[in-house]
Amino acid sequence: MNPIRRLRLDPFLMMILLMVLAATIVPAQGIGKTFFKHLTTAAIALLFFMHGAKLSREAILAGVGHWRLHSLVLATTFILFPLLGLALYPLTPSLIPPDIYQGFLYLCALPATVQSAIAFTSVARGNIAAAVCSAALSSLLGVFLSPVLVGLLLSAQGQTDLFHSVQAVMLQLLLPFVLGHLSRPWLANWISKNRRLIKITDQSSILLVVYTAFSEAVLEGIWGKVSVATLILIAVVSCLLLAIVLVFTTYSARALGFSKEDEITIVFCGSKKSLANGIPMANILFPPATVGILVLPLMLFHQIQLMVCAVLAQRYARRPQEN
Repeated sequence: MNPIRRLRLDPFLMMILLMVLAATIVPAQGIGKTFFKHLTTAAIALLFFMHGAKLSREAILAGVGHWRLHSLVLATTFILFPLLGLALYPLTPSLIPPDIYQGFLYLCALPATVQSAIAFTSVARGNIAAAVCSAALSSLLGVFLSPVLVGLLLSAQGQTDLFHSVQAVMLQLLLPFVLGHLSRPWLANWISKNRRLIKITDQSSILLVVYTAFSEAVLEGIWGKVSVATLILIAVVSCLLLAIVLVFTTYSARALGFSKEDEITIVFCGSKKSLANGIPMANILFPPATVGILVLPLMLFHQIQLMVCAVLAQRYARRPQEN
């Protein structure tokens, strides 16, 4: 991967924006709304079934090995980020609108990405094996922890019910994930030979969720609620959150005596938030009319983290080779 290419708009994000545009021009209504709702539910179940089938038990067990590194990454993902989200509360509603603030709380509760964290670690010449284990572990734990964190953070705001949020995710995400993992002995070879098809399935399910969510949001008047100034505000707050986490992960890794390779892994795995997990989960946790506006912070943060980490990976890669 050439990091310079990551400075451009992410191609997948371009497709997501096209779905937003399509929903704005031709939102799903009536029978079409019902059709896309059921199709999206089935696509999300298939997405997490495939995630479960892809993740080997060896990868899960290997993640225990470098426990200090993984502990710091997981603490950043599931403790520091939520605390930063709560720290934004004094800025509402005078600066950050309440619905946008809820979107940031949701963003802060999500697990790390897998693909981009590993890719940037590879470019920067970091500890790739640790990155694979750490990202996989974060993604796995996110199925359990993220809905609990969302429930705790947003139930405090009176926006969601913890028990029903966890129950919904257990049924619609965790159950397919577990069934997928149990079927791994029969599917592992097929999945390894059809990675491109699996990627298409993953992306298609996310695009479906975006279209259905924004169709509902458009019908509820989302574009009357989100101005250019609000989008700029989301970008600024996203940059602030990312900057704090990057500084924390970098200097914590150095203070705790990690090698440069491990530092790189901690920086790239600890600073990411997963668009692939976040959008389907939002479709389950929140009312359809609110999903569109709630995932706006996640969509902007996703692009910003790609651009910033591209620059960081390039800088790390230029360091002298150790003998």
